[in-house]
Amino acid sequence: MKIAEKQLKIIVEVARILLGCLFVFSGFVKAVDPLGSAYKFQDYFTAFGFNSLEALTLPMSFGLSAIEFALGVCLLLAVYRKPVTVLTLLFMLFMTGLTLYSAITNPVTDCGCFGDALVLSNWNTFYKNIVLLLFAVIVFRWSRLMTAFFSSKSALFVVLYTCFFILTLSFYCYKNLPILDFRPYKTGANIPQMMTIPEGAPQDEYLMTFIYEKDGVQKEFTLENYPANDSTWKFVDSKSKLLKKGYQPLIHDFSITDERGDDITEEVLSDTSYTFLLIAHKLQKASDQNVDMITEVYDFSVYYKYRFYMLTASTADEIQAWRAKTGAKYAICTMDDITLKTIIRSNPGLLLLKQGVVVNKWADRNLPSGAILEKPIAETALGKTAIKHDFRTIVVCACILILPIALFFVFDAVSSKRERRKSAEKHKIE
Repeated sequence: MKIAEKQLKIIVEVARILLGCLFVFSGFVKAVDPLGSAYKFQDYFTAFGFNSLEALTLPMSFGLSAIEFALGVCLLLAVYRKPVTVLTLLFMLFMTGLTLYSAITNPVTDCGCFGDALVLSNWNTFYKNIVLLLFAVIVFRWSRLMTAFFSSKSALFVVLYTCFFILTLSFYCYKNLPILDFRPYKTGANIPQMMTIPEGAPQDEYLMTFIYEKDGVQKEFTLENYPANDSTWKFVDSKSKLLKKGYQPLIHDFSITDERGDDITEEVLSDTSYTFLLIAHKLQKASDQNVDMITEVYDFSVYYKYRFYMLTASTADEIQAWRAKTGAKYAICTMDDITLKTIIRSNPGLLLLKQGVVVNKWADRNLPSGAILEKPIAETALGKTAIKHDFRTIVVCACILILPIALFFVFDAVSSKRERRKSAEKHKIE
């Protein structure tokens, strides 16, 4: 191999590895939060006027994470080099065009390309995609220089197992809760602290513009030059433009309104005892399969005098319909829809707070029940903050993915070596 070709091969391999790693990361963080990706698709459909496609958001979420993850693994292992690099290039061409349009028109504030794990602005996403598109062109043009790790007959196993792994993971997180929580309401989070703005933090900066009219002609003024003492000018309107975004706390939209219209946020967050929050962002879409378990938790909270509220963004009529369908006796309060979907990826889902700290959270199919509800919370596992060990979770997922592929790699290498030996012996005999 010539020196120039060796250097080119290094470039191709670096592009392949970087592109593969980014695709694997992007697909994985989407897979662990399929509802988050579905909500992002819904935001795009709403912005573009395609509300009729809302039913496709969840299947598209599963599909997108699987495609990205599978392409990433295939790039890292260099299997099916030509079709994989073609698909990668087409994918990046589409995404680069879409993110350019999003950066110009700003229909959604962030594309959600890395879920909640890494939030990028639309322009930063476009710049990132330009680099990835360059990598995609390189691996497509010189795919023959990519070092393959599996024989062509064994590559199918890698693809099938990768798709099985990522779809199973995504389905598990959908039915339960994300195994990795990148949002501010994870267990152990102190909501009041995360709502606090530090002293001296920068504030939003605005440019105020005043429109005045004189002799039928309108003119814009600023605070420095508007005609405050000139009565010949008549005030028409004022405008404000955000020049610089100030400090924004991680949680800035947590506000609970009770059925009387009173704000009870401070009352809930300052309670030194335990509080159950049943989250159902849209009651007309909420599952009622586990109503008996919800009632059991509510009865438990009444017996031990814990607070219990349902939080929803639904209308009064929808709340009444839920009461009629489920026989709900608990207080139903309202909160912003986006906040509720951010708090928990389940509809409904249950949150346990103590003095504003998230002690635990459950999807509706995993609600506490039975013997654990026979004692006060402080005397059971319910009262222990369920801190998740993210690094351990990632290692377990990596082992589940890598070990079967590694074992098959060994099998494939031994099998290929045996075939080459047989072929050599046959050729020698001939």
